Amino acid sequence: MPGRRRTLPMETGKTMKTIPTPVKNVLIVGGGTAGWLTAAFLARTLGADAGPGAGGDSVRITLVESKEIGIIGVGEGTFPSIRGTLAAIGIDEARFIRECNATFKQGIKFTDWVRPPGTPGNDHYFHPFSLPSQRPGGPELLPYWLQGAAPAGVGFAAAATMQKRVADAAHAPKRFNDADFMGPLNYAYHFDAGKFAALLSTHAQSLGVRHVLATVERVSLDEQGAIGAVHTREAGELTADLYIDCTGFRAALIGDALGTPFRNINDTLFVDRALAMQVPYDTADAPIPSYTIATAHEAGWTWDIGLHQRRGIGYVYSSRHTDDTRAEQVLRAYIGKASDGLNPRQLKLNVGYREQHWVKNCVAVGLSGGFLEPLESSGIGLIETAAYLVSYLFPHDGDMAPVAKVFNEMMKARYERIVDFVKLHYCLTQRRDNAFWTDNTDPASIPESLRDKLAMWRRRAPHRMDFVVDLEMYPPSSWQYVLYGMEYPTAQYANASTLPRFEEARREFQMIEQMSHRALADLPTHRALIDHFLQRGERKIA
Repeated sequence: MPGRRRTLPMETGKTMKTIPTPVKNVLIVGGGTAGWLTAAFLARTLGADAGPGAGGDSVRITLVESKEIGIIGVGEGTFPSIRGTLAAIGIDEARFIRECNATFKQGIKFTDWVRPPGTPGNDHYFHPFSLPSQRPGGPELLPYWLQGAAPAGVGFAAAATMQKRVADAAHAPKRFNDADFMGPLNYAYHFDAGKFAALLSTHAQSLGVRHVLATVERVSLDEQGAIGAVHTREAGELTADLYIDCTGFRAALIGDALGTPFRNINDTLFVDRALAMQVPYDTADAPIPSYTIATAHEAGWTWDIGLHQRRGIGYVYSSRHTDDTRAEQVLRAYIGKASDGLNPRQLKLNVGYREQHWVKNCVAVGLSGGFLEPLESSGIGLIETAAYLVSYLFPHDGDMAPVAKVFNEMMKARYERIVDFVKLHYCLTQRRDNAFWTDNTDPASIPESLRDKLAMWRRRAPHRMDFVVDLEMYPPSSWQYVLYGMEYPTAQYANASTLPRFEEARREFQMIEQMSHRALADLPTHRALIDHFLQRGERKIA
């Protein structure tokens, strides 16, 4: 049976030694983005055994999914790591944009998060993906921005990068002739989740992944308490040496079969419902925003994502602070007349994660392992991380215990840090216009690890030494953009000796502003770049 160990006598002939069975057969249960991205990454990095003639060191990778179970995605946002993942699995950028209705994402615009609508002061801030400008040998700009070296009233993101001005003008992060996945500004994508899963399925199968269409009816354990087999309606019993659970919130293997505990974190992150609509543009040539628009409302926030032919709009909210009827009213009020005749799709969100993602011969990837709400697009980033770790920690010799330990430690730490980062957006609000925002500022809802960071940052700016980079999804700059976008008051200790390059920093801020105007002239509009990629794809087909 898969997952069992062979017991052989040692040289003494008296002591029995257990040696694991090598892992040659992987079964991924569930499709969607989690299943097919994992399948493609494993096939590309391990070499999929597609049958007779395959190399002796390759691994047989099979994905089983049901026709009856749809995917949860309603239009997805990503983090810039997705570019490296697409390149690693061998999907070119034009194909991805053409087949997934994809557009470029340069960051997130947060509207009404700091204070209620109509209140004096800035009504939005921007989290760009480009790092703060720093020339070789030049000063780090954040401490000098805090000391007033930038033009008055200019937020940190606009002062330290060109990206906000470029994105606000609906321009693209790259030019027509830039290489795939390259450009002068950092970026990710928006795309249609269903189409992305379909592309990944086609591509993974071209890499040698076997596809089985069947509905899983039950999962049985072996005598050691590991997964012994997956029993399907159409294909009978399926067995493997390693099972990867991509069954979404159902968690059929890691949860139902193995009983691995799930840690609910609704006491920290309150949103647990979502309503989503697909909304057409007013005109076929309407500008496409190259960022996610996240607008705060009375009991949550709306996402607004521009794809080729439509917008994906949804309201993420807390069922403890509103009801479904009121939530739909808020969503329709945000969309306006374009929502007339459209029916929203409702999603119930299980916010939290498992502290053990790898148990015996089973690994959870995607929603079966955890979900931390859509803000900052952590979902696909966590899938990428898990697929990467499974691939490079892969237990070829079958000894899974040490690999599982490392995997679980790294995934748990990453979830904890994302929870802190997401909570940062909520807990610093100045809004006191309703219970949702007031409750988010309650210290009891803020993780101790985040409270400690905020205490340090009252007297100094965040520094890269505050972060363990291998465990972070978001770089230090992302924390800085959000922290000061939310107008956190850092009264840093500073004098002439601690900030000796004030004039140099001031000139750098001026240079960034001048360069941003040149960038607008150099970079095409977002829609023009998308049209270019679509035409490029059509030429390849022809």
